[in-house]
Amino acid sequence: MPLIHIKKSWEIPEREITPEKVYVNRRRFMKNLIGTGISFTALSTLTSCAENSKKSPTYEAVNLPKISNFTPNYNFAKLESSITDEALGTKYNNFYEFGGTKSIWKNAQALPTENWQVEVTGLVKNSRIYDIDELQKRFPLEERIYRFRCVEAWAMVIPWLGFPMKLLMADVEPTSKAKYVRFTSFYDPQITKGPGFWASDYPWPYTEGLRIDEMANELAFFAMGMYGKLLPKQNGAPLREVIPWKYGFKGAKSIVKIEFLEQRPATFWNTLIPNEYGFEANVNPEVPHPRWSQATERIVSEGASWSWEKRPTLLYNGYQEYVTDLYKTY
Repeated sequence: MPLIHIKKSWEIPEREITPEKVYVNRRRFMKNLIGTGISFTALSTLTSCAENSKKSPTYEAVNLPKISNFTPNYNFAKLESSITDEALGTKYNNFYEFGGTKSIWKNAQALPTENWQVEVTGLVKNSRIYDIDELQKRFPLEERIYRFRCVEAWAMVIPWLGFPMKLLMADVEPTSKAKYVRFTSFYDPQITKGPGFWASDYPWPYTEGLRIDEMANELAFFAMGMYGKLLPKQNGAPLREVIPWKYGFKGAKSIVKIEFLEQRPATFWNTLIPNEYGFEANVNPEVPHPRWSQATERIVSEGASWSWEKRPTLLYNGYQEYVTDLYKTY
């Protein structure tokens, strides 16, 4: 009797996603260096030198060194599926500290990632300051292919490299009083001079937040890379949130501080425009944005945006089986 495979909601049919065209590392010697234990910081320095020699930010943006010490998580990686083209996945995005367009990747190369530290504090038993290299060594890296859904109604499929948030939680041990967590992004107005800074009332630095049980969910992820390589600066290097059942703005980039709190924290977009950007921000086709429908999404691909394929938006971005229980009593 033939086996019948019934797809789960998180499995991504090949016909629904953009073919991957760029997944080959052109800097093989960098791969070998990583395999021998060269640190993230050292590699960032090497990459910067290479970029300077090429005199082009494109070199760093696309050809970051590969990461070899990770394990694919086959619960979130279907080999028959392709993923969004790497050039689009790494160059079509938002990072408002560096500009208000989808082509901010050049400006974002000003982000200083050397000697990066992440402070974890608040209602925890073990406050810590992690070096970025320490995070990579302490928490084994895995690859997960996740749907990515922007509140602007465009969508991608991205292969992230990182570790589950719950591993960091276990390391710092939140107390019973901790009900929420706040993530704070890098902020330096002398460096991040994007158009957003003309508005003096913007609530910089960028902050986002989750309930403690959302952070502990199996899907909640800290990314340190994508497409098998170090995370590009424009995508939130060297550490960002990935919360695949929520709209993309919930994923704070370039995190420098994580705080465990008793009360719900104020967050960037929810403070700025609360009627358009809710704190919960779960992907829901039945809840429209005040200025557009969320019933469908456009799949980012080559060509003009008006020509992109449309498909129905999935509740919780297709991850119902993982997160439905989080919202039964709310």
